Amino acid sequence: MKTLLVLRHAKSSWGNANLTDFERPLNKRGKRDAPRMGELLKEHDLTPDLIITSSAERALATAEAVAMVSGYEREIRVTRQFYLAEPAAYLLLLNELGAEYGRVLVVGHNPGVEDLVELFTDIWERMPTAALAHIELPIDDWVELDVDTQGELRNLWLPRQM
Repeated sequence: MKTLLVLRHAKSSWGNANLTDFERPLNKRGKRDAPRMGELLKEHDLTPDLIITSSAERALATAEAVAMVSGYEREIRVTRQFYLAEPAAYLLLLNELGAEYGRVLVVGHNPGVEDLVELFTDIWERMPTAALAHIELPIDDWVELDVDTQGELRNLWLPRQM
């Protein structure tokens, strides 16, 4: 059994018109919500074994805040492949992981994260900024994960509910 945690980046700022979409930082709400999701992971004993994030500024800042508060002490893997990615990009990277990672957190963008949750649970859930989905997968090794894998959505946390 593997655990996939899917996190949409926290709320970003549109305040600087000189920045590209990729460069947008977290806004005040995003800086508040990202650590809250890290606290939630720690409280529920869900600190990941590995964090993989989009390299976009808002996703990386979200991943770093979550890592710091959740007790995650390893390196965060950063990839451009998750920037505005479809589920296939997540699946490709997850398939490359070793079996030693029992719990993996991916940080990305919509609509890809909503589609990823739906792919593995057959449940469509709205994933606003900083939403976190907890999915249990019936696999023993990440290489077994494919588009037909049917997981169970154990929980979906939204920052506004906290």
